[in-house]
Amino acid sequence: MTPGTQRGYAKGRAKRTEILDQAMTLFGEAGYRGASLRVIATRCGISHPGLLHHFPTKEALLLAVLQRRDDVDDEWLALGVTRGVDHLRRLVDLAELNAKRRGIVELFSVVAAEATAPDHPAHAYFEARYRTSVANTERAYLQAREAGELRDDVDPSAAAQQLIALMDGLQIQWLISDCATDMAGVLRAHVRAQLTVEF
Repeated sequence: MTPGTQRGYAKGRAKRTEILDQAMTLFGEAGYRGASLRVIATRCGISHPGLLHHFPTKEALLLAVLQRRDDVDDEWLALGVTRGVDHLRRLVDLAELNAKRRGIVELFSVVAAEATAPDHPAHAYFEARYRTSVANTERAYLQAREAGELRDDVDPSAAAQQLIALMDGLQIQWLISDCATDMAGVLRAHVRAQLTVEF
């Protein structure tokens, strides 16, 4: 590979990242259905065909934006592999991190609501994401139970569904309250009430 080719690849990667950043912002502002590829291209200083060179369809761009968000969150969650109560604590920490990322929270909330329609291009993505999130959280609750750290009257399966629902609901309240809702504080109090150990 020549130095010129490497520079070309680096410029292409940088432009792709810029497109993802602009798309994340616009999808958060206008939703998937309200966002226009032409507007995203204009914000990036490229033509519509130039954008299509990187992402051939609006659906491909949306899925790339969602995957990028997940990659960032998964990398963050994987820091120091956690189990049981530590994993639950990490979810509360994620809410604290999200309080510094309004655009990402907005994108997720808007597109998740749109994706309830079975014909939405991100429907399968969100279906799988919720299934995985609930399963991972249930596993953490089961591990807490095995360690004697979960109250006897807390059902791990129900608790996992409730915690994921609470996280998403708090994100909407946080957006509507202009970031006044203490997402992490509410989550921490909720989980603390389910445990027999300090949280």
